[in-house]
Amino acid sequence: MEELPPNLIRAGLAFLAGGALGFLARRGRFCTLGAIEDAVYASDMRRLRSWALAVAVAMAGTHLLASLTAFDLSRSIYVGPRIEWGGAIIGGLLFGLGMALVGTCGFGTLLRLAGGDLKALFAFLVIAITAYMTMRGVTGLFRLHVIDPLALDLAPRTSQTIGDLIGLSEGGKRGLVATLALSLAALAFADPTFRRSRLLIVTGAGIGTLVVVGWWITGVAGHDQFGTRRTESFSFVAPLGETLLYVMLASGVRVDFPVGAVLGVLVGAFAAARTAGEFRWEAPDDVREVKRHLLGAFLMGTGGVAALGCTIGQGVTGVSTLAVGSILAITSIFAGARFGLWWLVERQ
Repeated sequence: MEELPPNLIRAGLAFLAGGALGFLARRGRFCTLGAIEDAVYASDMRRLRSWALAVAVAMAGTHLLASLTAFDLSRSIYVGPRIEWGGAIIGGLLFGLGMALVGTCGFGTLLRLAGGDLKALFAFLVIAITAYMTMRGVTGLFRLHVIDPLALDLAPRTSQTIGDLIGLSEGGKRGLVATLALSLAALAFADPTFRRSRLLIVTGAGIGTLVVVGWWITGVAGHDQFGTRRTESFSFVAPLGETLLYVMLASGVRVDFPVGAVLGVLVGAFAAARTAGEFRWEAPDDVREVKRHLLGAFLMGTGGVAALGCTIGQGVTGVSTLAVGSILAITSIFAGARFGLWWLVERQ
């Protein structure tokens, strides 16, 4: 029997892992913006603690994978010696603001779409188109000439991870990862109400684990030593554009991990919505709501590509590498989201 091409292996496994991710996130109400809203307006930190747990598990699992297998973290987009601080800050702020306008991020848009939300369909299409425009189209000119030059080149260093920047040995790096992961987990479990929230615990730990599975799919199971594709895990901005392009041009575009992951999340979240009795068609309330979603989705598509990821792509996948750029990007996303919530809710 002829072996499957590596891209089909990656796409197939990504579909399965994405299905689990979509089901788990939909059932566990995993939403970064929702977590921020709960913390700010209800003084409820449980969903933020679930998010922190996901980061802790992803961080520990990613580095354990690198130490036990041939997985090469340097093949990802996150750890190179060039810190794209302009994209991380400007793109992150734009993405966070757009997330507030839409009411969720790119990943959350897929979860909502799978539950029958037609507003999410508009957002999905605009994020997908805008992401490709920013990678290779008209808005890409702004990224190329204004944002991309705002970077710090660390050469001759080969990595921007915290451990490498402070010159730790391999043992020191493992100790740093263990310390940070345990600290985040301890922070999550410090609250007794979170310790009683079994679904949030399972959701956070499960999503962190699935990010590690994503790394394993592209870096071990589906690794092509002769290929040029980077090692990656879950992210939901540029992959939405790749999925839309594949749906339109399947005969001329190779399916790979991002497309499998996006389709898997949709199927998994749909299964979660149907089995929980939550699937229902939902249309926009008025033109004003549609305009807000379209603007927010445009900002997310543009900002997410500039920042090299979203709340999952940078916030969990990227931060799991301990890359400085990823930490800067997710901090900017949180700041943009908080400003957006202030603008929508608190501004007089």
